[in-house]
Amino acid sequence: MKLRRSPDGLWQSPLLLTQNWLAHSFGTAVAAPADGFLVLHQVHGTQIVDASEWQPHLSADALATDTPATRIAVKTADCVPILLADPARRVVAAVHAGWRGTAAGIASHSVAAMGKRYGCRPADLLAAFGPSIGPCCFEVDPDAGQHFRTIFPERDDLDRRTTIDLREANRRLLVQAGLNPANIAHDAPCTCCSGPEFHSWRRDRAPGKRMFAVNEIL
Repeated sequence: MKLRRSPDGLWQSPLLLTQNWLAHSFGTAVAAPADGFLVLHQVHGTQIVDASEWQPHLSADALATDTPATRIAVKTADCVPILLADPARRVVAAVHAGWRGTAAGIASHSVAAMGKRYGCRPADLLAAFGPSIGPCCFEVDPDAGQHFRTIFPERDDLDRRTTIDLREANRRLLVQAGLNPANIAHDAPCTCCSGPEFHSWRRDRAPGKRMFAVNEIL
């Protein structure tokens, strides 16, 4: 299920658009969501926090909330932004999954945290991935590749320079965490080779250039 561009230039997931109780968007280098959202100091870890605990410069990589009109976001420029939603309990989350966070299981940690804090059941969750670097462009050395052995047990090339599909890695982690594969929309543009519409750290090495993925309960 591919993302589609809205008239204002933001990208949205048809999967999440079926939910009239939430609003979401994936910003680009040329179209940003309206201001007024909470965002974290991201550290490529696995911690998820409730938006009520948010403070300036709080270090974590995922935010969640069950409170309407609280806009939560993550910032990316090649990393995978994952927006989660629970229609049964009306809970949303925004997850930042770089390669380190992906390898450490930020996606599955987020699912577990949502279950513990809000009573969310993995089978009820919907997940949409935003624009991020694709396997076409994400080449890694063995030091990084070896961290993906448990996620890609069929791979025999992780001990040498190779490519990694971060979206597929996170999709697998979500399925292992109990999500229905049909409830995961992971088809998104590659930020590195899809042109200047997207910020890409791998392509441009431009400090401070980030895109925002926003999730909100209406």
